Amino acid sequence: MTDLHEVATARTDGDSWDITESVGATALGVAAARAVETAREDALIRDEYAYLLVSAAGPQWAQMASADPEWLADDQEFRRVHETSRDYQAVRTHYFDDFFRAAMRAGIQQAVILAAGLDSRAYRLDWPTGTTVFEIDQPKVLEYKTATLDAHCAEPRARRIPVAVDLREDWPAALIGAGFDPAQPTAWLAEGLLPYLPPDAQDRLFELVTAHSAAGSRIAVESFSMDLSDQAEQDRIARRERTARMRERSGIDIDVDTLTYADADRADAGAWLAEHGWDVDAVPSEVEMTRLGRPAPDYEAEAIASSVLLRAELTEENR
Repeated sequence: MTDLHEVATARTDGDSWDITESVGATALGVAAARAVETAREDALIRDEYAYLLVSAAGPQWAQMASADPEWLADDQEFRRVHETSRDYQAVRTHYFDDFFRAAMRAGIQQAVILAAGLDSRAYRLDWPTGTTVFEIDQPKVLEYKTATLDAHCAEPRARRIPVAVDLREDWPAALIGAGFDPAQPTAWLAEGLLPYLPPDAQDRLFELVTAHSAAGSRIAVESFSMDLSDQAEQDRIARRERTARMRERSGIDIDVDTLTYADADRADAGAWLAEHGWDVDAVPSEVEMTRLGRPAPDYEAEAIASSVLLRAELTEENR
């Protein structure tokens, strides 16, 4: 068995990727879970674009996004893991959809989705007239999404502006150059992003977001903690063994542990924001999953317990 900290990283400084490579492939996996959820009669969210975005990457991806579970055959463990991933992504998406709806009701007309991946909110949420949605991500990822949705004649419901820039570069300059107004309140989203940044890059991201946020701005974040206990390490080892079997079964090589930065000294996102003037409201993901009728199973308890969903607002008095 291998300690998580001994897992070789696939990341390098300045690395980039296409949609089926490295971090890009994780965007496909997340969108596949949204597609499967959308096909449920009791779906928590509806993303009619998810299957289009995933299936365009090839037949193996289309299979993963399919509502037909036959490809899982009789592998009950794989089926359970697949269902848990679907439930978690559905709850996470539901939480952040509600965040944007609340921001709209508050009159915010400028949204920035950091590391947007295959996020389709610009197309599927009912944005008020005059809203602009900026999507920041790697050039090839944005090109793939735009081309795929254009091919299906999809029309965004807000003014959508892709900003092709790496978050490790001077993304605020690129964002402002694309028309972003830091003097106006903004709704920021960091969903499925932080583990793919080193700790210092996470701090820098929050510093730049705060510096470019007017009073009344809001941010929503998916935050993770690193439990270094022996039991947590055994749980991670078991999870790696399960995901290895999943890769073999699906034919898709996504190994998240080699793409993320498992650093114990990473700042707690909620604490960092609170210390820098943001009023924070947070909920553990497992609590939100239970509230929405999708409780996390025991065998995924460690992974899900490390996740927290939070919203924060930068008030006039703190700005």
